[in-house]
Amino acid sequence: MGNREDEYDYLFKVVLIGDSGVGKSNLLSRFTRNEFNLESKSTIGVEFATRSIEVDGKTIKAQIWDTAGQERYRAITSAYYRGAVGALLVYDIAKLLTYTNVERWLKELRDHADQNIVIMLVGNKSDLRHLRSVPTEEAKAFAEKEGLSFIETSALDSTNVETAFHNILTEIYRIVSRQQLPDTGANEPPGGKTFTVEPTEPPSGSSSNNCCAR
Repeated sequence: MGNREDEYDYLFKVVLIGDSGVGKSNLLSRFTRNEFNLESKSTIGVEFATRSIEVDGKTIKAQIWDTAGQERYRAITSAYYRGAVGALLVYDIAKLLTYTNVERWLKELRDHADQNIVIMLVGNKSDLRHLRSVPTEEAKAFAEKEGLSFIETSALDSTNVETAFHNILTEIYRIVSRQQLPDTGANEPPGGKTFTVEPTEPPSGSSSNNCCAR
């Protein structure tokens, strides 16, 4: 009780989605713990981690959920879109199929998430530029057409990871502070507003530890 991690003005739930192996878990661990695991295993089920940042003098606590990309887990993870105010839709710049599948993930997100959710398209593994199969301009044009923000990142060398999370959290905060959207149903913390939804702990079979998939 009373530690600094519990002191925040806003709590935002953000989900990471995309095919298995695109690096969602390593983006999460790089942002929340500044760690990267080359020997990472695929995420099973759902896990989350938190980190707080400052925006306009306010403390924003991000609760970031890493949803498994494997097809067999989609029925499990669909429930976790509920209450999310932001989403990072991740693909691997060196694997064209993961980019091709972005449209399917985007449809699923829009089917299950709040219509006002802030979405960022993330081309991960920019360190693999010599293996690139998805042109930056093509992905940027797709993002513009769909009304998404866009960035390329590398969880391996940290390129743009901070920027990606800071940008989406700042965009969410600016929307919320302008419109003062109604609470999504979670308990309001002392002195702050919560924009997330229960459960705040993962159900049985999920974990808040980060076993990562690059």
